[in-house]
Amino acid sequence: MTEKKTEIRSFDFEVRAEENDDYGHFLSGCPIVFGQRTDLWSPKVGNYTEVIDQGALDETDLKDVRFLVNHNTDMIPLARSRNNNENSTMYMQVTEDGMTIRVNLDTERNADARSLYSAVERGDISGMSFMFTVDKDNWEDAKADRPVRHVRSISRVMEVSAVTFPAYSQTSIQTRGLSDALDSAAESLESERARLAELELAKEKLKLKARIDNGN
Repeated sequence: MTEKKTEIRSFDFEVRAEENDDYGHFLSGCPIVFGQRTDLWSPKVGNYTEVIDQGALDETDLKDVRFLVNHNTDMIPLARSRNNNENSTMYMQVTEDGMTIRVNLDTERNADARSLYSAVERGDISGMSFMFTVDKDNWEDAKADRPVRHVRSISRVMEVSAVTFPAYSQTSIQTRGLSDALDSAAESLESERARLAELELAKEKLKLKARIDNGN
């Protein structure tokens, strides 16, 4: 079984610093949005567009997800979702539009949490990023200069981060970044292009056979 490669997407969207009696100081936002066309680039694919299809999170493993800053796995997580229940310090909810997230921060006893809350509140940090693996995808216009990748099923979300430098800006979600882990997208596109080439070859063979059978 081929090991799924990890991919990362970063967004500069409306992440909010909030406070109430139930959760104390917390961050909220929507790090994954369905149906949004985003222009991306990778060394192996070049320019392409990506869409996370509605339903891509229907079977996603959200059993154990950490919340970090800038994907720094050396730091102590600022929150964690276990079995994605509402009692976790991070809670993710899948909606018809994507995924919303609530991150409870211990600003009283954790200086990193306090600094992050302040940075989001001031607007100095406005990005979030998620680390995930893709189970199913397919390509539209695979031979075009800018093919479209549809992410149909995300198998697992391992980590969500607040990020300092989201890479690509656009409308309400405003940014999606990417990492070297997009090799999996390249492999998927190469496979689709190879499949199309095989279909074209098969069609040409059928046309040739038909001409021979007809004596042409």
